[in-house]
Amino acid sequence: MDPTAAPVCLADLRVLVVDDEADIRLGLTRLLESLDIRARSAGDGVDALAAFEDSDWDLVLTDLMMPRLGGVELLEQIKKDHPDTAVVLLTGFGTVQTAVKCLQLGAAHFLTKPFDNQEVLGIIRRLGSQMLAQRRPQPLGVRMVAEDPATRRMLELVRQVAPRKVPVLIEGESGAGKEVVARALHRWGALPDSEYLAVNCAALSDTLLESELFGHRKGAFTGADRDRDGIFAQAQGGTVFLDEVSSMSPAFQGQLLRVLQEKVVRQVGGNQDLKVNFRLIAATNRDLEQMVREGRFREDLYFRLQVVRVHVPALRQRPKDVLPLALHFLLRASADSMGEAGPLPEFSSEAVQRMAEYRWPGNVRELENAVQRALIVCCGNRILPYHLGLDDPGWHQEEQSAGDGGDYAAAKRQTLERFQREFVQRALEKSHGNVSQAALSCGLTRAAFQKILRQLNIDRESFCRD
Repeated sequence: MDPTAAPVCLADLRVLVVDDEADIRLGLTRLLESLDIRARSAGDGVDALAAFEDSDWDLVLTDLMMPRLGGVELLEQIKKDHPDTAVVLLTGFGTVQTAVKCLQLGAAHFLTKPFDNQEVLGIIRRLGSQMLAQRRPQPLGVRMVAEDPATRRMLELVRQVAPRKVPVLIEGESGAGKEVVARALHRWGALPDSEYLAVNCAALSDTLLESELFGHRKGAFTGADRDRDGIFAQAQGGTVFLDEVSSMSPAFQGQLLRVLQEKVVRQVGGNQDLKVNFRLIAATNRDLEQMVREGRFREDLYFRLQVVRVHVPALRQRPKDVLPLALHFLLRASADSMGEAGPLPEFSSEAVQRMAEYRWPGNVRELENAVQRALIVCCGNRILPYHLGLDDPGWHQEEQSAGDGGDYAAAKRQTLERFQREFVQRALEKSHGNVSQAALSCGLTRAAFQKILRQLNIDRESFCRD
């Protein structure tokens, strides 16, 4: 995104406050008004879900303990039906287990009452700005991060094939960056200023896909009130990117094959063929060769699509890209939410290690989401492992080693140490490095807390605010 774009106006943020106590609802709505946000309120989870029938919400601030439908259940339902809505939990009955559960379910933040108004405002500013920034149109230029040898080999092939107007099939897991590669093929091609048009085939039925790609004549179907060129015609020598091409039905595969063979399209409701000129790039997260063997994808279309095949490695297969990508996403997310002059936290060594150990099943998309979450949740100048919201990588290793007769005592010790480290780091961050306050919040004496800090080699001064 463009860091020089105009700052986001929080008055445009759609916020829903949910609490069964009227004074809490009133206090939070007035607090939001100080940011020019006009919030709506609901008395419990049932009323909150009803509010989604009337409007979309960027952000929900909800109590945990409520009649009829509590905060955890509300969180689950929101994340199921409205995954882009951010949810912040507010509760007077906070426990580590509850906080962890809520964060695993997708909560953006978890605060215990009585909460500090400035802390709430800080979270709203960061989270709200991030949500609104996501509404901005994405520019074509996307930086390619390639520090790992596997990525460099892949990009070398992309640069070689980009100037040649041949079909390219991009293969790779979901979230690995296939569309970024498609944009690079276009940007590094012979006509970088020509049209780049993308279609997600999995999101459209055959009828809609036919209209979108081929166009239609006026009156061809209900709602066709004018003639419309399809994407193949609109491209005019540019690039057409078909994402998730494996989702096409066999019947539509035949229609696409004719277009590629004859370079003509016939609009829906039309009776004449129109010549088209475009470069086709297709992408899939499935094994098309296997689908051909099973008779679920046309062999002749498959060979037409894969004149050149580019495989995008999964993020776990290019470990040297993880930290450079994380830094790239951190800079971009910070610019989106706080502007160029905004403070930029740094990744702690523990966070870097966590990212290196994690398997990234969601690939680059999951890493970007983790960094965005960390920037929102982090209240200090250092991003710690728990800010990233990742599953503990040790769990997967311990599960695997348990079946192989692994050392139970060692696994238990490692798990307890990770828990201790994140627990005391969270307390120090909350107290801004004040050991006495942190120890009190943990139910420990100052001496016991300091002993843990020495054992884990944690420097409390790194949590102090300047």
